[in-house]
Amino acid sequence: MLDYPTFDFDQVDFVTSDTHFSHARISGLTGRPYATVDEMNDDLVRRWNDTVSPSSVVLHLGDVALGPIEESIALTARLNGRRLLVPGNHDRVSPATQSKRAIERFLPMYEAAGWEILPEVMEGTRHGYRIIASHYPYAGDSQEQDRHTSHRPRWDDGIPLIHGHTHARDHGPNGHRFHVGVDAHGFAPIPFSVIDDWIQSLPGIETPLQTAIREAREVVADLDDTPWPVMDQMFYMQAYEVLRVQLDELLDALPQGIDNQSPDP
Repeated sequence: MLDYPTFDFDQVDFVTSDTHFSHARISGLTGRPYATVDEMNDDLVRRWNDTVSPSSVVLHLGDVALGPIEESIALTARLNGRRLLVPGNHDRVSPATQSKRAIERFLPMYEAAGWEILPEVMEGTRHGYRIIASHYPYAGDSQEQDRHTSHRPRWDDGIPLIHGHTHARDHGPNGHRFHVGVDAHGFAPIPFSVIDDWIQSLPGIETPLQTAIREAREVVADLDDTPWPVMDQMFYMQAYEVLRVQLDELLDALPQGIDNQSPDP
């Protein structure tokens, strides 16, 4: 594991980002189909509440709202569900763009509207698979150059990453990255089951259990192929037999075919 704060992704039902409530220019910048800010706000709230039940958990990956912050954050109290926020660069609780004093000032407004503020980058597991969440992708931006690079995940080492920030409209998945922003997903949160399917489709992705099983089988195969030393051969043969029996018993005790199957959701 990298040294990011840990998070339990199994608790999450929906994920989204970049709603930009009350942002007067966002429709023009990203091609959203709204004539006015009020029209956008009302439609985003409607789509959210048509998708998310009051008992659901939503992970929002940043840039909730702009405009007059007291009004724009207050209107998000109309959104269903338990709402968890990974700060984006436009959030007033973002360490990337706000001073510690500003964050302390604005945090109560977010909490009063029902937001729970999380770290900028988090790592954890979902059904046993490793996953990272951040407002920012490993690389890429809505502008020509990557911004806030010191606040992004450090590198793409094959761990699946869910993110926002880019406002891309033509895709969610892209290699080991998945853009969850509303501009790419019908202006509404998406079920985390969509992310589950994507992770399980990635080549070479294993749960820790699957990795342990594969490596244990490799140990057994290596023992079978290793020639015994001339000296102390009896000792090595006895140790080999004990180890092999223990490994075989461990592997046989596992459910049939678990090393070739995805974990149950």
